[in-house]
Amino acid sequence: MTVSTLDPTTALVLIDLQKGITALPTVHPAEEIVARAARLAAAFRERGLPVVLVNVTGGAPGRTEAARAGGGTPPADWAELVPELDRQPGDLLVTKERWGAFHGTALDAGLRRRGVTQTVFAGIATSIGVESSARAAHEHGYHVAVATDAVTDLDPDAHENSVRRIFPRLGETGTTEEILALLG
Repeated sequence: MTVSTLDPTTALVLIDLQKGITALPTVHPAEEIVARAARLAAAFRERGLPVVLVNVTGGAPGRTEAARAGGGTPPADWAELVPELDRQPGDLLVTKERWGAFHGTALDAGLRRRGVTQTVFAGIATSIGVESSARAAHEHGYHVAVATDAVTDLDPDAHENSVRRIFPRLGETGTTEEILALLG
């Protein structure tokens, strides 16, 4: 369903827009995703709405067939947020160790303290961090929206599946421009 409205207290949640993730080969150019996310962040801040910046520093324990993208030891700045996001003192920073931004973090508590009832997601990777976080937001009772032109993935089929099949079942979807228009 196309995004139709934004609640008065909607938070923007930007997933894994960090140096190590944006350097990976993605379906859509990471620079374009970051630029759209930065536009959304500026607009949300301008209106006094919460901006959540999420980065990832680890992975779930246990066996997995998928090796860490890029292999080897990540560079020291791998988890640093990209500077284009223009992190501000009022932004909520969430560092996660799993795919989703809710598990094992204070994200839900931080959103509830701010009176948030809706979340708008953007970031990388569509089918991993973004989808996991959007699913958890839905399960926590938030209205969910995804900026579909501000997400990308390492796998085109996985990206397409999330955008076409999963996100519409979790909430509403729209472009960056459509979301900015709703912010007014």
